[in-house]
Amino acid sequence: MRIGLLLAAVGTAALMAGSAMAQVSVGAVDQSRGTYEDAFRQFEGEGWPSPNDYRTASGAPGYRYWQQQVDYVIDVRFDEDTKSLSGSQRITYHNNSPDTLTYVWILLDQQDMARGSMASVASPSSSSETYSRYETLGLARSETWEGGFSDIQVKGTDGRPLNTTQVDALLRVDLPRPLAPGETFVFDMSYRMPFAETAVTGARSGYECFPGPTPAGNCIFQAAQWFPRLAAYSDYEGWHTLPFLGSGEFPLEFGNYEVSITVPADHVVAASGELQNGRDVLTREQQARMAEARRSTEEPVYVVTPDEALAREQGRSTDTRTWRFRAENVRDFAWASSRGFVWDAMAVEQDAPGAPTVMAMSFYTKEARPMWDTYSTRAVAHAIDVYSSFTFPYPYPTAQSVNGPVGGMEYPMITFNGARPTRDAEGNIINGDRTKYALVDVIIHEIGHIYFPMIVNSDERQWTWMDEGINTFLEYQATKLWDPDFPASGEPRGIVGYMTSDNQVPLMTRYDTALNQGNIGYRKPGTALVVLRETVMGRELFDRAFQEYARRWQFKRATPYDFFRTMEESSGMDLDWFWRGWFYSTDHVDISVENVIKARPETDADRPARRPTSGGNTNNDTPPVPLTVANNSGIETVIERNPGIDAYDDTADHGYPLTEEQRRAIGQGARDGMTAMIAEADSFDSNVYRFTFKNVGGVVMPIILKLTFEDGTSEIVRIPAEIWRFNNQEVSWQYVTDKTLVQTEVDPNWETADADRENNYFPRR
Repeated sequence: MRIGLLLAAVGTAALMAGSAMAQVSVGAVDQSRGTYEDAFRQFEGEGWPSPNDYRTASGAPGYRYWQQQVDYVIDVRFDEDTKSLSGSQRITYHNNSPDTLTYVWILLDQQDMARGSMASVASPSSSSETYSRYETLGLARSETWEGGFSDIQVKGTDGRPLNTTQVDALLRVDLPRPLAPGETFVFDMSYRMPFAETAVTGARSGYECFPGPTPAGNCIFQAAQWFPRLAAYSDYEGWHTLPFLGSGEFPLEFGNYEVSITVPADHVVAASGELQNGRDVLTREQQARMAEARRSTEEPVYVVTPDEALAREQGRSTDTRTWRFRAENVRDFAWASSRGFVWDAMAVEQDAPGAPTVMAMSFYTKEARPMWDTYSTRAVAHAIDVYSSFTFPYPYPTAQSVNGPVGGMEYPMITFNGARPTRDAEGNIINGDRTKYALVDVIIHEIGHIYFPMIVNSDERQWTWMDEGINTFLEYQATKLWDPDFPASGEPRGIVGYMTSDNQVPLMTRYDTALNQGNIGYRKPGTALVVLRETVMGRELFDRAFQEYARRWQFKRATPYDFFRTMEESSGMDLDWFWRGWFYSTDHVDISVENVIKARPETDADRPARRPTSGGNTNNDTPPVPLTVANNSGIETVIERNPGIDAYDDTADHGYPLTEEQRRAIGQGARDGMTAMIAEADSFDSNVYRFTFKNVGGVVMPIILKLTFEDGTSEIVRIPAEIWRFNNQEVSWQYVTDKTLVQTEVDPNWETADADRENNYFPRR
């Protein structure tokens, strides 16, 4: 059948609406000038890693998938006077790989704040002749304060030093003997580290102090990247040793932690994991309140009350107290400490067999009240409910939100969130609604990171969109389920400005080298997944495939290709065109409806004269003998060898002679059929509309078309992205209806991030 007559059962089913029927035709492709580009070519064999025993072609872990395990027993002491810590740790490294290792790499991410570090020296500055007061403060502090680890010692369990080599923020430890598959290596480390003043350094950890009764005031201390951690070793990269330049985060291994944290006796500590010695560090009243909080599923209960926190701030203890925590199957550990902490908690019950009841908890000082009392723990509980519905039950016993100087950062079971009320000179809260939204938003986002990448592990330093982008997508879902008017990132129209801007890079670009990191890491991939769910796949297919991905890779290390393959294999949809447009290119969406015509029946005058079928001969010239025939001269052909088969002889006996009556019957049948077809065609009186669309932006997308008719009714038709498969630049499409069309609009609900609204209408507005 000729393409121009094919029904729109192309890519999906034919588009029907009562008696209306759609057809599709393809615009001419000028291949002689090289304009053809296959936007639907497959990535398999074109850049994606080949499937193997570790990672399958379906996107699932293979039957020989492996990953390393690293266990830590840590004892850390915090000195409030010097604002520093000293730690010792025993590390047990489990070699689950099929490889024999002769060394291990350790991350020293705090070294980015050491003088002369790669992160500090390679950090671009403004080209302006002036620098701000904030920059002045940073320059002044850098002359007297230096961050990073110091006094690092690495020893075997026998006390003998191990050979080490430091390469900027990496430390290689040479093993005393090769570590074979299945073996473990145990060694000890000790170190010191100063806390940074976060407002000056902008670090992921540090301290913030408030004026108070004591000369030094009262402070919040947040410890992250605070201990040397084993680098990841994976099946697809080996040792993950990309340098830490301050932005890309931490590819780490899962393991079990036992951590003892010694702090001033009047401090309250929040940490990854579950508190093991509550009887030693909490009063009987506080223990009773915690028991009450475990039964409270509707509202938070104070474990440490505001009055108790205020009382502690009036003095300063000279004694110390040790808080002990255990965290199992986590890939990092963080903690926070302050004498000013209020602590509230509530239980989140999960409707899943074997899923733990989660203690949602918040820690904050009086400066964050009363907003944190109202919103923080409830936002934690809400995030768990929404994220679990998209993925899997939350697997840990606690989920915590801690206020402090770090604007937003995540670790297993604990998050740092900086939003707090702003007050005027009289102490009245200003911009309350804006701060409320910012607070709920950042808490949902950071709690969401406990799922991605703290459980569904990924290499944030290489492919940041895998944790930030996926999390931004889920954050958008959660905020819209908090408040439909929540001002959250995720609306397709919100990414148009970036997608049409200069100096873009594809999402598959390493984060530390990318321009405009907020868009490439967060907003564009988050919006892409919104479009994929709501417009391309539909919720049923998307949600099923997304949950499949999350559950497949829970507590495992996923790559982008595992995500892409799972989404396609689980849904049954070809999405390579979508990954190519949104993740591998810097094109944008801009589909223009160039023209709409009402077609009329063809007449004899419209039929062009038959043209010769020989290549391009429009002047009726006698074509030359084909070169192949000319070059065959002298070679005997079949008909030369068998002259009797040169022509069919009607009078010859071929075993099936047709009489004249039979010949006439055949001819009459053909004429009768044609007569019936002509009669049917002449009775056709529906309206045939032919649309011409142009892909101005470059990203192929489904065409969502709103058709408004003369009788005041309207209809939305969804044309699959496969409409562009023969020509990704311009295409024609046909629609048949009994109604009279008066207006056409592309993307009427603004769901595809279409950049130019003006060319979405025909007639133009």
